[in-house]
Order: sequence, then structure tokens, then C-alpha cells
Amino acid sequence: MARTKEFDPDAALQSAVELFWRRGYEATSMADLVEALSIGRASIYATFGNKHELYLKALERYATNQNPRLLDELSQPGPALPAVRAVLRRFGSEASTGEGRLNGCFITNTAAELGPHDESAARCVERSWEHLETLLHSALVRARAQGELPADRDPLTLARMLLVVMQGLRVVGKASQDPARVRDAVEQALTLLD
Repeated sequence: MARTKEFDPDAALQSAVELFWRRGYEATSMADLVEALSIGRASIYATFGNKHELYLKALERYATNQNPRLLDELSQPGPALPAVRAVLRRFGSEASTGEGRLNGCFITNTAAELGPHDESAARCVERSWEHLETLLHSALVRARAQGELPADRDPLTLARMLLVVMQGLRVVGKASQDPARVRDAVEQALTLLD
């Protein structure tokens, strides 16, 4: 007869998200995971696989949890450009203020730490970026169709530029002690939408 799990796998995965997001892949040991998830090593392996598999599941969970908010923000009826501006300003604010800024973005952190040499992690990062780019592109296409964005502006190119700026905000905000650096970059990027 199979034993029932004596822990909540969903809660354990969320604990893994928070630990990997804060510490990264290489700096997180199995002992750290055992302590943070409050379950035994054998249970981690049986439920999630090895450390790398758990990391990828945590990264997918993070991306999945971020996507509905962005979709909601960028697909509201009515003018689209104010929503794009609000998302960029939110990214800037999150990147430059509060304790959360020190964690940065789990996706961006993964791109920097594992992206160059871990194909599975790089694919997850790319999927997340493609999703964000698609949401921004769709909003900018709507903005141009509604006359909010000049006709000579290419929504795809602007979406890609905003994606890169947003990822850069996360990196700079994580290390910089000067919130004005991020705030000024956001406002300058927004002028390209005028």
C-alpha cells in the first residue's frame, strides 16, 4: 500500500520558489532545500526529482504566477498605452524600492546565472520573455490602432525594447543603491512611446 504524503507538495514547491529566487541555483544546496521545504531529501527526490528538476519546476511556477497579472494589466479594454506605461513604472518601482528588489526577478536571475550553459533553464527564460513580449506587442498594436501611438512606431520593435529595458531594470535595481537610476531609465524609455 502506498504511503500518503505527509506534506503539501504545492506549499513545498512555493518554498522552493522563494529559496531559489532569493539565493539562485548554485548557492542553494540540498541541505538548504531540506530545511526550507521542511521535508526529507528522499521526499524531495520522490516528489520533484533532483535539485535541477526542482529548480525548473520552481521557475515554471514563478513564471505561471507572474503571467496572469501582466495579462490582466495589458489587456484591459480602453486605451492601451496607459497600461503599458503603468506596467513599466511598476517594474521600475519593484526594481528600486523595498526588500523585494534585492531578490530581483527569478527569470532574470536565471538568465544571468544559468542561461548561457543550461538549455532547459534558457528555454524557460525564453518562454517567459516571449510571453511578456507578446503581451506588450499586443497592447502596442492596440495603442497604434486606437491612435495612441504614432503610425510610424513599430509595435514589435517597441515591445522588444521594453522587454530588454524591463529586464535591465531588474538587474540594475538589484545592485544599485540609487533608485533614481532606475526611475530615470523608466521615464526615458517611456518617451519613446510618445
